[in-house]
Amino acid sequence: MLNRIIVIFIFLVMLACSVSTGYGQAPRKPVVYFGMNLRSTPISMYQNYQPLMDYLTATTPYQFELKLSKNYQEGLRSLANGATQIAMLGDVAFVEAWLNYGVFPILRPLNDEGKPFLRSAFIVPVKSPVQKIQGLKGKRIAFANIHSTTGNLFPRYLLNLHGVRHNEPGKFVNLESQDAVAKAVLRGEFDAGAVNEQVARNFEGQGLRVLAYSEPISTGPIAVRKGTSKELIKAVTDALLKLDPGKPADARSMMAWDESIKHGFTRAHVADYRQIYLMFKSIPTGCGKGCHK
Repeated sequence: MLNRIIVIFIFLVMLACSVSTGYGQAPRKPVVYFGMNLRSTPISMYQNYQPLMDYLTATTPYQFELKLSKNYQEGLRSLANGATQIAMLGDVAFVEAWLNYGVFPILRPLNDEGKPFLRSAFIVPVKSPVQKIQGLKGKRIAFANIHSTTGNLFPRYLLNLHGVRHNEPGKFVNLESQDAVAKAVLRGEFDAGAVNEQVARNFEGQGLRVLAYSEPISTGPIAVRKGTSKELIKAVTDALLKLDPGKPADARSMMAWDESIKHGFTRAHVADYRQIYLMFKSIPTGCGKGCHK
């Protein structure tokens, strides 16, 4: 009996030592917070982007945690102060982050044609009599967040090119998300709305149609804050660049990812956003008037 008690005591001591020293447990990976601003509901964001976090965690030496911000400005502050180390940014948000905080791009998502571009779109109700951008004169137009490239910057640029004023109080309103823009047009609160082509496609057949598309725009990058370790950058770029949606195994891995990131990636450079930078600085109303400061 005594021998049995001694054996049990020794076992408990060994168990306690193994727990306290972490013996037999895999070492915890360093946590990396990946920033995203709200583009739809929080639930949808986690459904569409958590699989990317899971993939990066499984294929790199890091544990990736998705950190949502309520708007672009909060997201940029998080990246600037280190609350996030890496983030997916819109083009305008990236230009601002680059100018103000030294943030730099590492990757650009590809579209379903394998190219790092997307387009802005003006959407109108299916029965709208408006057939051209010029027909938006005097109409009520909803734009997305002021930091949005496809939902604000490019659409305002297109209106300028076609001689349509877009600074009349009450007729031109910025909403928080592109989904909100489309839904507001559907409800009849606005005559037209500005969104990216993916959102436009989602709402086609639901009572909306595309009035006009912009020229191709560089996709918003995955970017890192100044001082990010070379090891982290290499781990992320290697993990995402090796994905090929043309391969069945990779296609299955990416099936649950958001439409904007499920077609692969290519390397990104600051020069890819030169056009956005020039527009950011030149438009007399909208971004050029300093609304991002």
